[in-house]
Amino acid sequence: MKNKKVGSVLTLVLFLLLTAGIVYVDIFGLLGSGKAEDITLGLDLAGGVSITYEIANKDATTQEIDDTIYRLQKRVDSYSSEGVAYKAGDNRIAVEIPGVENADEILEELGKPGNLMFLDPENYQLFASGAEEYETVLTGADIVSADPRIDTSSGTNEYVVALELGEEGTKRFADATSANVGNPIYIIYNNEVISYPKVNEAITTGSCVINGMADYDEANTLATTIRIGALPLELTELQSNIVGAQLGQDAVRTALLAGVIGLICVAIIMMVVYRFPGVISVLALVAYTALTILCLNLFDITLTLPGIAGIILSIGMAVDANVIIFTRIKEEITAGKNVRQAVQGGFHKALSAILDGNITTLIAAAVLWWRATGSVKGFAQTLALGIILSMFTALVITRMLLNACVEFGAENPKFYGTVKTRAKFDYVKNSKLCFIISCVVIILGLVFLPINKSNANVGHVLNFSMEFMGGTSITADFDKYYSLEEAEAQIIPVITDATGISAADIQLQNVQNSNSIVIKTTLMNQSQREAVQDALESNFTVTNMEIDSISSTISNEMQRDAIFAVALAAVLMLIYIAVRFKDVRFGASAVLALIHDVMFVFTLYAVARLSVGNTFVACMLTIVGYSINATIIIFDRIRENLGVMDIKKVDLKEIVNTSISQTFTRSIYTNLTTFVMVLVLYIVGVSAIKEFALALMVGVLAGTYSSICITGPLWYYMRTKIGKKDDVQSTGGGKSSKKEKKSSEPKPRAQV
Repeated sequence: MKNKKVGSVLTLVLFLLLTAGIVYVDIFGLLGSGKAEDITLGLDLAGGVSITYEIANKDATTQEIDDTIYRLQKRVDSYSSEGVAYKAGDNRIAVEIPGVENADEILEELGKPGNLMFLDPENYQLFASGAEEYETVLTGADIVSADPRIDTSSGTNEYVVALELGEEGTKRFADATSANVGNPIYIIYNNEVISYPKVNEAITTGSCVINGMADYDEANTLATTIRIGALPLELTELQSNIVGAQLGQDAVRTALLAGVIGLICVAIIMMVVYRFPGVISVLALVAYTALTILCLNLFDITLTLPGIAGIILSIGMAVDANVIIFTRIKEEITAGKNVRQAVQGGFHKALSAILDGNITTLIAAAVLWWRATGSVKGFAQTLALGIILSMFTALVITRMLLNACVEFGAENPKFYGTVKTRAKFDYVKNSKLCFIISCVVIILGLVFLPINKSNANVGHVLNFSMEFMGGTSITADFDKYYSLEEAEAQIIPVITDATGISAADIQLQNVQNSNSIVIKTTLMNQSQREAVQDALESNFTVTNMEIDSISSTISNEMQRDAIFAVALAAVLMLIYIAVRFKDVRFGASAVLALIHDVMFVFTLYAVARLSVGNTFVACMLTIVGYSINATIIIFDRIRENLGVMDIKKVDLKEIVNTSISQTFTRSIYTNLTTFVMVLVLYIVGVSAIKEFALALMVGVLAGTYSSICITGPLWYYMRTKIGKKDDVQSTGGGKSSKKEKKSSEPKPRAQV
């Protein structure tokens, strides 16, 4: 016994020392790096390099320009998930990459987009001799993607470049490789041979790999060069600048303040509700926050303001697993077990719900990272990091600390609490009213779409920001330097008065080493352009001013990729839940609940006419990742009760009602902690983040409502009204009808 107490003390001391060490690294760094201030920040928080290219092709089509922007965006993604490429004016393309201080350095790394072509041996000889009448097998326009990879199929790590070709390129490449098996195909960039891989076999599928790379860096260099050249148009660099942050330091400062205040509020809630285990969860939460900051540095994740909000939100979500565990411990103590048994049983019974809830969300994050681009890909990285760290802190750190405290002597049941018996409530019966309320809210959002489109101030079904619709860019040279805070206070009101454009739809950026300011707004007509020019010249001393239209930074292709990724993630989540719960109706109910929650937030955007931009995408994805957890908890308890409740005396409706009642307090407390975090962000945050926080609050409330009132009853109606009614033995619960008992057909087992 004495040895166990010594071991528990050593465990607690080791935890405190390690946590203190991580916090020290977060604050002061280690060997010159690792500090929180070293985290790579996005354009909105830290600025970056801005490069403007001119399209050299005089007869470039709209499709060619769009393709070039999309492919350039793919290349920018290799430097930062938060980089953007967009059209500026009629014949220019602008690229902005955060986290870069030296424009010349990034330009040297990028290289100027040039001419890429693949030649067979015969045409390569013509090319080498200086002849002009040679035919290319492929050009840059035929390359869909080029990515470095590690091939392990042969049992060893082989570094390769994976190529994907377009439809026309696939046909030409099939002909060329069929005729040149054993011969090389020459890859030429800007008139220089960069690789000449030998054809081992005819390639007819449009997918192939170039092997023989010495290491990953060589594969990455070749892939990057191919992507650089894989642009349909020739681009010439016009200028490059270092631009400042789009948001002032107040944005970061208030977001961090919100995080600290929210963390304190969550700590108080956990300690009041869960007593001694709540104290343990606070220690684990501190470790979670410190590890998150450390990993942001370690994995070089670019952090934007929505990213900060997402991390603050994840702190609220991180206590979710602890709430599940502690509620289970209370149940075990209520059932008469001692504290030691209750702790072991609580972790054991909570494990499946925690794993299922987080794995489904991790599936969504993985698909988004794989298929999406830009800020959506960056969001996926942050989401995946939060999921993994929250599971680690709950299942490893919390368990380790709680077991150590029990071994030390914290075995009084009063320290842990018990579960109070809740009055019975027929959730299934009353769900019909909830279904009606949900339909009314969703229909309200759809009704507002044509109303918004007819509104002159909106003009579209939603209030799309410049990220979706494009806008107007003004580069003004002032007679003196204005800091971002000064510009926001003095310049934005002048623009708003002159044009009627909301301050929320105006972005400002300083240009380093100059008095220039880049002003971006939603699209202005000619009269608005003239008005803003007159207003700026009347109120300030402006030496030069350029006004151009800019395209959306979220292209149609990026929207398509994001929608495809979300749809694929939903299908994979449905399949996972159906397999894990051995009933496809669980998966279908979960996906419908996600759609329900997203539509509630969509209604807010439609009715309140909130700005729909990058934060809208991040908000919707956050709701998807968050809501699935609450649904899984209900389904996990239904699955458990189907196996343990007396199936001869209890019908399926009562099992659903009981399961919801048993998880009711968990649903309330988990969503309360998350809501508090977002509420604090809304109260103390800057205007740029208030709309985002408001939408998240609605999403959290919608998730709470749907998990308690919608998901369980929805599964019940699917289970009893759609398809064959499985009997009691097929799932471990519910009653068979007399008609089913008389049937001569074998009773089906529950399956996917």
